[in-house]
Amino acid sequence: MTKEPVFYRFPAAATPVAPFSHAVEWDGWIQLTGQMPTDPNDDAAPLADGVEAQTRQVMDNLTIVLRELHLGLRHVLSCRVYLTEFKRDYALMNRIYESYFKADRLPARTCIGVTGLARDALVEIDMVARRF
Repeated sequence: MTKEPVFYRFPAAATPVAPFSHAVEWDGWIQLTGQMPTDPNDDAAPLADGVEAQTRQVMDNLTIVLRELHLGLRHVLSCRVYLTEFKRDYALMNRIYESYFKADRLPARTCIGVTGLARDALVEIDMVARRF
């Protein structure tokens, strides 16, 4: 475990849309910055249409960060989901989100309706993970 926080930026992960690290770790706890549905191979690519495709891209982007940390989704303890069209997209987002986790290891979660996200995204998700 680390005595001081470690701030991570990974070339394989999507380029941050603002000044932040992909993750910060301290004492085995890792806060993964909210990921946008951007293509990690092409920052200029338009966002996918629809919350299902965007949720898939967000979860894939978070999985890249976890992999770079030598972790997986089994290490995720909680998530926060932000939706710009909460009523319309909640069920669709849930269907994709849930497919990434084992049914008996669903993280704690909060889902929040917001008025806007960077790049006019429909969804953003952040995570808290723990090394064990």
